[in-house]
Amino acid sequence: MDQSQRQKLLELIDGKRDHAVEFLQTLVKFPSVTGNEGPIQAHLKDYLENMNLEIDMWDMDAEEIQKHPSAAVVTESYEGRPNIVATRKGTGGGRSLLLNGHTDVIPEGPRESWTDDPWEAKIRDNRIYGRGSSDMKSGVSCQVLAVQYIEDAGIKLKGDVLVNLVVDEEVSGHGTLDTVLRGYKADGAISGETSTLAVQPACIGRIWFQILIRGKKAGIQQRYEGVNAIDLGYKIKVAIDDHEKHRLETVSHPLYPHILSTLPCLVGTIESGSFPSAFPDTCLLKGSIATVPGENHEGVKQAFLAHIAKVAGEDEWMKDHPPEITFGNKFGGLDAEAADIPVDHPIVTTLVDCFKEVTGKDPEISGRQGAADTRFLINDGDTPTVIFGPGPTAVMHANDEYVDIDDYMTAIKVYALSICDWCDAE
Repeated sequence: MDQSQRQKLLELIDGKRDHAVEFLQTLVKFPSVTGNEGPIQAHLKDYLENMNLEIDMWDMDAEEIQKHPSAAVVTESYEGRPNIVATRKGTGGGRSLLLNGHTDVIPEGPRESWTDDPWEAKIRDNRIYGRGSSDMKSGVSCQVLAVQYIEDAGIKLKGDVLVNLVVDEEVSGHGTLDTVLRGYKADGAISGETSTLAVQPACIGRIWFQILIRGKKAGIQQRYEGVNAIDLGYKIKVAIDDHEKHRLETVSHPLYPHILSTLPCLVGTIESGSFPSAFPDTCLLKGSIATVPGENHEGVKQAFLAHIAKVAGEDEWMKDHPPEITFGNKFGGLDAEAADIPVDHPIVTTLVDCFKEVTGKDPEISGRQGAADTRFLINDGDTPTVIFGPGPTAVMHANDEYVDIDDYMTAIKVYALSICDWCDAE
């Protein structure tokens, strides 16, 4: 594709600004909280069909997914919550590209915490506000519209483009895992997750944990005969803080120079006691451990278990009544491995070059400080995947979530040129 064709494509996208904004606003207006993705998936399926793409739309089989070692424990039914792969077949001889995005969002929270209705998709200060505007309906919109605008420009591709729109990312990631299990793979992939326009060849892992600590029962008047579970829980909480300090001193990764913000290992909630005038004999700590690519996932768990066991073994009560530790894959929490591809992988350099062409600047190349579905594509699907999206990570899951419209349009252009270069435009 020569320079004049590239310029015409970019100019066409500039002329589609109003259409692109309206398309994203429509998606944000779907209250597609995890479990309620059916309506938005049906809308997107119709849209993709009108683009003359080949549609594969299916409901996941929860029993089959549970057989996979990376599967999480889920209780919600997948009926009426389909995944989509929409394929634009190439003319032959080019590399294939999979565009991966999720349409589910987290709950909106209290209405009074938002300046405007979270499902209104209101525009203020050149931003589209609403739940999912950043995470990651703007990424989904970029992927769909980039494919559409390439077709509108009359550009033919040699390689296949697969638009993969999945459900249940916020809870389990099973939508992408099931895409892999269905047999979909490509020569390269781009995830539209929030990245604030950074090119991200890596994502961290996240291991949720629960620690149940049992004290000794006693009546409040005879409390001196019991063992207070809150006191025990505090000892374990301090032990976890110490374990975080050790990891910060010993773990590193070149894409994560600010290791303090990258590797939290903390207790997020403490549940203990049943009544203000009752002695607390159990304490439940819930928290998470972050990991970076290159770490042994199971090894991180074993090191955590060993550290807690050592601290508990030094306590007069807990040495005989050790804490009961459970990781996320056993109780329905997150148990996500880290994943990465080389920074000089062709799918990364393609994005970098196209970003430079669109903006005149070098993109930030970094690791995503959050778990992502790329772990399934990279670790299980043999599909090298990079993250690139317009959504600001800083407002992901926040009230008054937004995406900047200029960043959104930039991302559509970068996606469009990257598709053309990767799939070899004729």
